[in-house]
Amino acid sequence: MTVLAFSVQEIPFSYHGSWFGVSPVVAQHVYANDLHLVSHQTGMHPVLRFVPTVGGARVEAAVEATPGRLSWVRDGGGRVDLAYERADVIRLRGRGLGLRVTAAEPELTPFSGTYFYRDPVDGAHVFTSYETGRRYRVTVLTGHPPEPVGVQALGRAERGLHLAGDRGPWEIAIEEVDSARAPYAPSATFDQVTASAEAEFGAFADAVAPWRSPRTPAAELAAYVLWSATVRPAGFLKRPAVLMSKHWMDKVWSWDHCFNALALAAGAPELALDQFRLVFDHQDDAGGLPDSVTHSEVLYNFVKPPIHGWALRRLRERLPQDVDRAVLPVVYRQLEAWTNFWLTARRAPGDVLPHYQHGNDSGWDNATTFDPDHVIQTADLAAFLVLQMRELSALARELGNGADAAAWHRAADRMCDGMLRQLWTGDRFVARAPGSRRTWTSSSLLDLMAIVLGEALPAGPRAALAKRIEAHLTPYGLASELTSSDHYRPDGYWRGPIWAPSTVLIEDGLRRSGFTDLSDDVSARFRALCERSGFAENFDAMTGDGLRDRAYTWTASAYLILAEAYERRRGAAPR
Repeated sequence: MTVLAFSVQEIPFSYHGSWFGVSPVVAQHVYANDLHLVSHQTGMHPVLRFVPTVGGARVEAAVEATPGRLSWVRDGGGRVDLAYERADVIRLRGRGLGLRVTAAEPELTPFSGTYFYRDPVDGAHVFTSYETGRRYRVTVLTGHPPEPVGVQALGRAERGLHLAGDRGPWEIAIEEVDSARAPYAPSATFDQVTASAEAEFGAFADAVAPWRSPRTPAAELAAYVLWSATVRPAGFLKRPAVLMSKHWMDKVWSWDHCFNALALAAGAPELALDQFRLVFDHQDDAGGLPDSVTHSEVLYNFVKPPIHGWALRRLRERLPQDVDRAVLPVVYRQLEAWTNFWLTARRAPGDVLPHYQHGNDSGWDNATTFDPDHVIQTADLAAFLVLQMRELSALARELGNGADAAAWHRAADRMCDGMLRQLWTGDRFVARAPGSRRTWTSSSLLDLMAIVLGEALPAGPRAALAKRIEAHLTPYGLASELTSSDHYRPDGYWRGPIWAPSTVLIEDGLRRSGFTDLSDDVSARFRALCERSGFAENFDAMTGDGLRDRAYTWTASAYLILAEAYERRRGAAPR
């Protein structure tokens, strides 16, 4: 069987549950010359630098990575291998190649940097990082004792260990430790550790993408992106969480998580349900969800669009067993509170339609829909809430509350009628300022997102939206801004590039609207784009090149969702 290989220039080498990875990416859009141990506790922080050496001098070495092993390989012989023994322990061994393991930041102040000392308890060397609030303990397992430098040094200095490659094979373990733990003892040989990690990932890939075939060649790599970006519960994240990336986008935003939940549902149902629920763990008293959650912060300055009713319906369709009956009332109450947030805190007195306060609330931060005004009523927001209220109606009926079921059904109808009456012009939806009632149109794909209503939209609006959506198609997928627009920018964030969430939502809406050929085309182009350019945060609509963060989980999830559906349509994928 061929073992998956990938580039650490694109995707961090990491392990399911770990809060750190090994990558050259040390800050937003910043690539270092060397690989670093990069932690995501209290933010993104490069902690340790790894430099291959011969005779103590830096040398060039090719970097190779599979899910179980990362290696530096030097032409003419010599290599260093790195593998995860568990989520907070890595093992490194060298043969014919040395390694410098040093603090990434040379400056130590009373409030920043990394202190380095030798622990007299067990002889291990310890880096203690102000930035992560954690310790990184190095234990020598075999080989000639390494040369320490900068032990107990203050101020500016190199701090770390030089492991010589010309004095025989060597092996060390590096642990991420809170305050202290028992002296390290290996649980297995290095080769066993590697084999175990490969097997763990293989089982995960087989669970979440058992349908993969030569027709869906990026499925295994997409599974690795999700597997390796998952962290164990810590800080504000009380459940296992799939970060959006183990590059700088190391948070969970309150709509991104829905796509990861859908991709995981069939093969990892507990993890999938945790993804759906984890932002609701931080729902505030007004019913609002946070904009984002990560290890050490929860932000409420913006929200994200209410796609959660849409997501819950599809999640339950994909789970091998339905949501536990004891959990379902909790989910109902949380979804009800989130919906009421939009109907109260985000709906002006006397208005039928709620409003966004800023483009960030929509998830389409700088879309041209928001150029004339930022506090606006839009068809996408109304459509998402119609779907959410209909899901609440179905849930209330399932839970035996007929009165609430009827009330939510009526509320959904009123919202849908209001959207069509106030925002539909006969051939397109407009945006509207809730105070002045001024309306306008744009060339943003956001204006067409109401197609998510599918068969719930009248035939005329469905057909008009489908025609306009088709105009956004480039050879690579759906441009977020018409490429003919004066506002189009190749790397304009939501003013041009292709995005995963809009693709999945529109593909689903088109399919439920009866436009299966167009839906198939949208799916095929996006899948081909990922197979060509990986799992970037977004893509240049005209060249297909990946942009910004290159290991984004919702992109990987979108690929898995669309690829599985494609295989199922061919009759090759189990439900």
